[in-house]
Amino acid sequence: MARVYADVNALLGPAWYDYESMKIEWNVPDRYEIIQRIGGGKYSDVFEGVDSSNEDAVVIKVLKPVAKRKIKREIKVLRNLSGGPNIVGLVDVVRDHVSRSHSLVMEYVNSSDWRDIYRSLTELEIKQYVFQILRALEFAHSRGIMHRDVKPGNIVFDREQRKLRLIDWGLAEFYHPDTEYPSHVGSRHYKSPELLVAYRTYDYSLDLWSVGCVLAALVFRKEAFFRGRDNEDQLIKIVKILGSDSFENYLYNYNICLVNASDDLLHPYDKQSWARFVASDNRTTATPEAIDLVDKLLRFDHRERLTAAEAMAHTYFNVVRLQTPSNPAECFSDSGFYST
Repeated sequence: MARVYADVNALLGPAWYDYESMKIEWNVPDRYEIIQRIGGGKYSDVFEGVDSSNEDAVVIKVLKPVAKRKIKREIKVLRNLSGGPNIVGLVDVVRDHVSRSHSLVMEYVNSSDWRDIYRSLTELEIKQYVFQILRALEFAHSRGIMHRDVKPGNIVFDREQRKLRLIDWGLAEFYHPDTEYPSHVGSRHYKSPELLVAYRTYDYSLDLWSVGCVLAALVFRKEAFFRGRDNEDQLIKIVKILGSDSFENYLYNYNICLVNASDDLLHPYDKQSWARFVASDNRTTATPEAIDLVDKLLRFDHRERLTAAEAMAHTYFNVVRLQTPSNPAECFSDSGFYST
């Protein structure tokens, strides 16, 4: 059972979380014009567009043929989280009757490319960046929702405006205690250990592992901190740093049995000191406070990881909290999280 917000959905009731019985009223897409493709993946193609009714820039996420329940789930999640801090806004849902395609129209953020920023963000910018991700997750978790695919590709960040949004809630799910969820979610370099060992009774804490991976990449100036070739190699790379003892304790405590484990995975590895990753190019960002936060997020045992709220209270973010407006509503403004 999750350490926090375990009973949120039970308290809010089926009207909050039962997306399968939700009826969606689809609008026509006539008012939206596609300008250019900006991305996409297994489940959708994503375009920059414009709303001709007001000339606002929008993002149009054209969904590929998927189960209706998955489409309903994403829309339900986005509507439930509407107005939350640093969570992308859903503008409209449209269906084209000719192509029979369904699209989600989202708020547009002029995003910096991860490859351009992971080596160049200053220490303060890293703190602001990660704090805003944590704010989004704390809000979502408090509403009973796991994101399940936190990664740089799902974080849009306007560096000039210091405006961040957590996007792509297509894999998000409502958390219910003692429920088994599929382990084939998330993206390899940010997958938590529970996903890699197919432990299916997971909770919000898998999102905090992903945040730890993002933070480690930023403070140590790596495009991806754990960079496995496949899921097993990803797990091996984690074990080589966190150590075999912690891994074995984790498997024992949760009665997890590995099937067809390779010799490399079963090989004994000593726990590595985070200090060994400090180098001349990251000394200003890989501070003792940053390393302590990384260490408290990247734990095999999901119950030992900090929650989003606990991470936000870490001393690493002291300067950021001082800049936070006293009125929470000010944090949600379209002009960004911080005023200049």
